[in-house]
Amino acid sequence: MNHPRSHRFSRRTLLRGLGVTMALPWMESFRVWGDEPPGSQPSSEAPSRLAVLFSGNGFHSKEWWARGEGDAMELGQVLAPLTPLRRKLLFIRGLYNEEALKGNIHSSQTGNLLSGAPLASGGEIRSGTSIDQVIAQRYGTSTKVPSLVLACEKSNPSVHKNYSMLYSSHISWSSPTTPTPLELYPALAFDRLFKDEVRQGDRSVLDAVLSDATDLRRNVSSLDQRKLDEYLESVRDVERRIEQAGKKGELQGWRPTLTQPDRPRPADGIPQDIAEHMRLMCDILVLAFQTDTTRVCTLKLNNDHSSLRFPNLGVDYMIHHLLSHSDTADWLKVNQFFIQQLAYIAQRLDAIDEGGRTALDNTQILYLSSMLTGNHDANNLPVLLLGGAGGRLQGGRVLDYKDKPNRQMCRLYLSMMEKMGVRLDQFGDAREPLAEV
Repeated sequence: MNHPRSHRFSRRTLLRGLGVTMALPWMESFRVWGDEPPGSQPSSEAPSRLAVLFSGNGFHSKEWWARGEGDAMELGQVLAPLTPLRRKLLFIRGLYNEEALKGNIHSSQTGNLLSGAPLASGGEIRSGTSIDQVIAQRYGTSTKVPSLVLACEKSNPSVHKNYSMLYSSHISWSSPTTPTPLELYPALAFDRLFKDEVRQGDRSVLDAVLSDATDLRRNVSSLDQRKLDEYLESVRDVERRIEQAGKKGELQGWRPTLTQPDRPRPADGIPQDIAEHMRLMCDILVLAFQTDTTRVCTLKLNNDHSSLRFPNLGVDYMIHHLLSHSDTADWLKVNQFFIQQLAYIAQRLDAIDEGGRTALDNTQILYLSSMLTGNHDANNLPVLLLGGAGGRLQGGRVLDYKDKPNRQMCRLYLSMMEKMGVRLDQFGDAREPLAEV
């Protein structure tokens, strides 16, 4: 093994090139993590992270369930892709947002999903600051990007039954009147992680930092050399796939009136292959955590009241929203496709070593929808937690609050915030965390 010269490196060592800065994954040769003040000893422990994943319109009414513990935990068919991860899975049933029950439509059940706040109607836009942005505002100041908010379906600016459809398009809110802007373009999301100025069409990120990376490689251990090579290759892979995204021509959602485009498709547009679009966003989330570019990431896989179609699954005859009002085999297939994205992120994070724990062990991933099924049942929200939150979250369990008092969803959010060192006396309609979490 080569002996690292760790005195050369600070905890925030970066690869640099013209217009590019690239943070590094955890390495044994030098300490990257921690938010210690200047002059103190650097910390070698990886940070805690939060990912929030959302899919709209609920799930198959008979196949969203879990029972048992640990390796004996049984999962309904919707959750089958999570079977290898069940020891790190916390299945929660029975939580709800009281304010979401007032409108009984998609917008009124989604706009306050992560805040529990009352929603304005009648043309006014007002919700509450969401849990991801509360954490980002308090916890994200030590990273290049305080929070990353990604999406795979564009927002809907229309109005439905006196509520703005912006509510059904945005789960992340930077303030009560400001939905956090969505990044739908994988290329721009990628650039935001690595480039000093976000713009399309620039040269490769890796080409820009190649000289710096070569110099760094000479001064780390052989184990870290392999880790660096694997990391750089994963960045290169995402770059290649972004370049190819959108060339397959599979269209989701609303169908255009032209059978052929009347102008060339922009090279850096939104991918039309929904499977590739989602997978790219999943990989960008993992890269963001792996490089400590951000510690808070929200990924909205689709809208509530979604118009996505899924030709990749052979389900392109009906949009997601209409499909959700059935319990067909195709609806189950679409449900599993969404859960596969969650499983993919978790498995990738679980394969990243961060010195005794994996990146998944240092992360809490919240996955949820704004209704249990397509019939607008928001009295029992579907909620999953995956990961270890830095050793503060125990998986392999089922928690049932359905027949218990004080089952506010915001109690879960207080618990999750505490695991990241953010302690509030109240959030939404909750004044105490869920002790079992």
